[in-house]
Amino acid sequence: MGVKGFVEGGVASIIAGCSTHPLDLIKVRMQLQGENAPKPNPVQNLRPALAFGQTGTTSIHVAPTPVIQPRVGPISVGVRLVQQEGVRALFSGVSATVLRQTLYSTTRMGLYDILKNKWSDREAGTMPLLRKIEAGLIAGGVGAAIGNPADVAMVRMQADGRLPVSQRRNYKSVIDAITRMAKQEGVTSLWRGSSLTVNRAMLVTASQLASYDQFKEIILEKGVMKDGLGTHVTASFAAGFVAAVVTNPVDVIKTRVMNMRVEPGKEPPYAGALDCAVKTVRAEGPMALYKGFIPTISRQGPFTVVLFVTLEQVRKLLKDF
Repeated sequence: MGVKGFVEGGVASIIAGCSTHPLDLIKVRMQLQGENAPKPNPVQNLRPALAFGQTGTTSIHVAPTPVIQPRVGPISVGVRLVQQEGVRALFSGVSATVLRQTLYSTTRMGLYDILKNKWSDREAGTMPLLRKIEAGLIAGGVGAAIGNPADVAMVRMQADGRLPVSQRRNYKSVIDAITRMAKQEGVTSLWRGSSLTVNRAMLVTASQLASYDQFKEIILEKGVMKDGLGTHVTASFAAGFVAAVVTNPVDVIKTRVMNMRVEPGKEPPYAGALDCAVKTVRAEGPMALYKGFIPTISRQGPFTVVLFVTLEQVRKLLKDF
């Protein structure tokens, strides 16, 4: 039963991940908007007014004018991406997505299934909401720790196209990305941002899996719909919305920390997750933590729907095994 849960969850996750990859790519590009924006020079060389008989200029401190970066929506980001990089760019890093889902999602789905079977009431076949959340937190944390190298590779491969040509990493595949990171930046770079990945995964799994089971139980108990496609779609879309709201701030910080370029002999742009959060809010405002929310919910909704609808169908196919 335990192995079966891992197989079912893995197959469903890979299908869901690949089918929604372009939306995830647009989300990453939007989350990086405004990062490393040019800062105005507060010192300007001006010739003082009424400076009769004086030559040269004098340095005068002038209050800097804020640089307002135009916010670009998901459709514009997608159109620009296709125009500049081609249609194939929509699937940049898809090999990393496959590996990530294989490692991360297979682990979290299988482990959640084991805990669910262990903690469910034998007679009623249900589990209290708090227990569902607890199972999600544990399963998500373990899965993220295992899948972090693929997560870092995926973020970098998705973000590569927005960099100047001279700064692009040009990874050929997820294996190439992981190999080069380990050689050039050390093995520990594969777990860069792992604390964020683990925290985010715990929140995603707890909010997504627990809320799906909870919404599904409520729909069936209230007799709103029977156990079928309509119930699965409704419960999964509601679960996707909950997961998007809960995890978007952590996702923004995770994306920026994983994507940062550390120059030899120089201080990294961010000292850690908290430093990244503080710098992001100071430079771009609190709502910067919800950058990419529209593509996040646009991706999280379909991803969760495809995930659970596929999962339910795979369970039916494998019920006799």
